[in-house]
Amino acid sequence: MCGRYQFTAEQCAGLWEIVQEIRRRCGKDAWTPGEIRPSLKAPVLVEREGRVEADLMRWGFQTQQSLIINARSESAEEKPLFRGSVQTHRCVVPASGFYEWSADKRKYLFRLPDAQALYMAGIYDQRQDERRYCILTTEANESVRRIHPRMPVVLRREEIRGWLIQPSTFRRMLKKIPPQLLATAEDNQTSLW
Repeated sequence: MCGRYQFTAEQCAGLWEIVQEIRRRCGKDAWTPGEIRPSLKAPVLVEREGRVEADLMRWGFQTQQSLIINARSESAEEKPLFRGSVQTHRCVVPASGFYEWSADKRKYLFRLPDAQALYMAGIYDQRQDERRYCILTTEANESVRRIHPRMPVVLRREEIRGWLIQPSTFRRMLKKIPPQLLATAEDNQTSLW
């Protein structure tokens, strides 16, 4: 589930602001928008002193056995690997959309039909001397289910602050019904790797 996502900022002022903040904070060449794969660094939104700010983190919690890129929202608070992060280190993963592959290996880009940016609920932690994040997933709704049984927990722009800052709100957001998404087949690539 959600093994890749897209971050293109040309047509979205909100995503472009994130790119500019990352470049100011981390350097002009620290990161380039495009297709985001596990283990790469990418922008996330975090809470700092009551404000929402962009930060650059690496995608995936590295364990001795594997790279964990997603966490099930239904059980994340019960799992030792994720418990502390869900409670105190929540982030938002901004994107243009996310990718899934069908059983016949077709690549699909999922986007919100009425917005140029999509925000995924995430968690982060300090691991291997750097901050790393995971994307929280939930059971897919009918707009995604025909391609994949899971999907990211999608937040609307107006929900970002609540997810990051309001302790009473994040549990409700983990259980919210995902919005309907638009799927577009991308026939130029048919492989996950």
